[in-house]
Formats: sequence, structure tokens, C-alpha cells
Amino acid sequence: MSDHRVQARRAARVLIYSHDTFGLGHLRRCRAIAHAMVDHDKDLSVLILSGSPIIGSFNFRSRVDFIRVPGVIKLRDGEYTSLSLHIDIKQTLAMRASIIRHTAEIFDPDLFIVDKEPLGLRGEVEDTLHLLKKRGVPLVLGLRDVLDEPGLLVPEWERKKVVPALRDVFDQIWVYGLPQVCDPLEGIELPRSVMRKVTYTGYLKRDLPTTVSPTVYLEKLKGPYVLVTTGGGGDGDSVIDWTLRVYEADARLPFGALLVLGPFMHHERQMEFLDRAAKLENVEAITFDAQIEKLIARAVGVVGMGGYNTFCEILSFDKPAIIVPRTVPRMEQYIRAARAQELGLARMLPEDGDRDWRTMATALRQLPQQPRPSEVVIPGLLDGHENVARLLDQWLARGRRPRLQIATRRSR
Repeated sequence: MSDHRVQARRAARVLIYSHDTFGLGHLRRCRAIAHAMVDHDKDLSVLILSGSPIIGSFNFRSRVDFIRVPGVIKLRDGEYTSLSLHIDIKQTLAMRASIIRHTAEIFDPDLFIVDKEPLGLRGEVEDTLHLLKKRGVPLVLGLRDVLDEPGLLVPEWERKKVVPALRDVFDQIWVYGLPQVCDPLEGIELPRSVMRKVTYTGYLKRDLPTTVSPTVYLEKLKGPYVLVTTGGGGDGDSVIDWTLRVYEADARLPFGALLVLGPFMHHERQMEFLDRAAKLENVEAITFDAQIEKLIARAVGVVGMGGYNTFCEILSFDKPAIIVPRTVPRMEQYIRAARAQELGLARMLPEDGDRDWRTMATALRQLPQQPRPSEVVIPGLLDGHENVARLLDQWLARGRRPRLQIATRRSR
């Protein structure tokens, strides 16, 4: 065997699973982690398993690639259905589970990271976890800073048998945040053996893309602008509508607005908002830009719903922000926004249903005078990438320790 083949086989590999039933949050977080890892280790390869239908719209660094499993979407009644294929959901889930397992079997990672859902969508990652654990591959669960309020999360985790998986399957739990800001495990009774596995990394800092694409749509805006973002946009109608009402009623605002509607916003609503924005002199609306970091960096401030990635970008680019959080189906954004306001990192503006343009107009006029996040001193706030790299080094240095079966002894 040639030296080249031996070296290729020895290069470390990380596999990341992201279920991605809807939206951009999981995909963008996993992509940020993958990029941080390959930037740190020049021989590392990272493969992302994702169900996102627009994963191909994003650029990936060298040595980062993805495999897209068939997409699914969650219905209003809580059930799932295939996103594009006209086949039974059970068949779709079986295909996804098979692709995940066979990818892991062949890619043979040195570390497996599962994003948010410990056993995957409807348990689709469970077989893969067992396979890799028998091979001695370290298994990590990655959690964002907020999951949901404990009263809703506890019964969900009981139904999904999450705690036994945390206790017996996973080797470590990485929380991409700090407990002094938000703690996703607060209010949840967990064994001490599980809590010993938890490491808080700090938030994942975002940087400008190395290659910035042109933004001809900014030419309409005559000067400074506020960026209004909905993330994926599937439930961002209210934020866009509320902001448009301000500019339709008051042409004297000192800055324009760039609205990023989101690729998953309902098509009819996209068309309505694009039409309304076209009639306004200092407002521009676009559906999607995969390099939203450059838009945030240029903005005087941000109006958003307060998802994890938007919050990381607000912190990273040190922008004053107005967060209009959703409260259904999860309280995640509200919890994060309320805590951010309490700490002075951002302002929360809950939607009361009326969307009075005067309320939003006042908040927008005050936005440039808001304190910037950097004025609040929180040690380690944006150290996520450095700590993820440190944890990666630790696991790769340990090497594999084959185990014949998953432990069944109940730890205390």
C-alpha cells in the first residue's frame, strides 16, 4: 500500500447528523461547526448528513461535504410527511435511516456529532449510534442554548426515551452557549452521570465569508439600512408585515430596510411582501442570500425573530437588535430574547397581534442608540469555535476504544 493511501486512511473524519425537517437553523449551525473544525485541523474531513432541501445553495469549505437524505416536513397536527416524494412517511423514514447507517458504516468517522435530536427524527439515528458505539467511535450530542420550556420539554424527552440515551449512549454533550445566558437543561432532572458529560462551549462566532458575492439589490437603498431577517421564513410573516407597515406609514425614518424573507416562506406571502416593498422608496426585499453575514455586517442594526443563528450573528457583528420572538410551537425564541433583554444584549419586542406601526417605528428610531452587545462583558461569550476545536482534539487524541455492547448499567 502506498504512503499516500496510508496517510489518507489516517486522516481524521467527523460525521455530523442534522435532521432538518424545516428551516435553516440546524443546517447553518452544523455548517459553522464543520468549518471551524477544518479550519483548526488541516487534515480533517467533515461530512454532514442533512434533510435540508436547500443545502446545495450554501458554499462549503474544502474538506467539508454533505449528503442530503430525503426531506420531510412537520404538519400542524405534529405528524410528518415527505417533503417532495409521493411516498409513505414510513418508507421515507426507512430510506433516511438506511442512508444514515450506510454512510456511517462506509465513511467510518472518528467522531459522530448528533445535532439536537439525540436519536434523530423518529429514532432514525439509533441503529447508527449502536453501530458506531460498538466500533468505539466517540458519540457527541450537540445542543443549542435553548430547547424549550421545561414543562414542555420533559414530557417530550420522556416520550422519546432521551434520558437513557444520554446516560448510556452518548459520551459527551456539547452546549453551544453559556449557562449564565441560557441553559437548555435548566429545570430538567438528569442523573449526575449525564450532567458530568455536559460542556458549555460558548456561542459560535460568525465571520464574513472569504469570498463575498455581489449585492446589486443594495443599490436601491440610499444609505444605511436595518436588516430584517426571518431565518428560514416559514413562520416569519408577522415580522416582515410589521416592519413594512412602518415604512408604509412613515417615510421619514433615518435609514432604509433590507428585508430577507426566507426561502421557506409561503410563496403567496413572498409575492405580497415583494410587491409592497417595491412600492417603497427606501425598502428592498429579497427571498434569500446564503451569505447573510455580509448583510448583517453592513447594517446599522438587526430586526429578527431570535433564532440561534441570528443571535450568534448579532453577537458576532456587534449589532444593536430588536428581537420579535415566536412563541409557538416552541418557546425557544422567547426564552432567548427575554434573557438577552435582561442582560442588555438586545431588545425584545413581543408581537401583541395588533402590530401597531407606531410601536415598531419607535423601536426602529431608537435602534442605533441601543447599547451594543459588546458593552456587556460576559467572559467566553463567543468562544464556541475555540472550545469545539479543543474538544475535537481531546477525542481524536484518545483514539477509539471498541466496546462490544452499549452499557445497560444505570448510573447515578
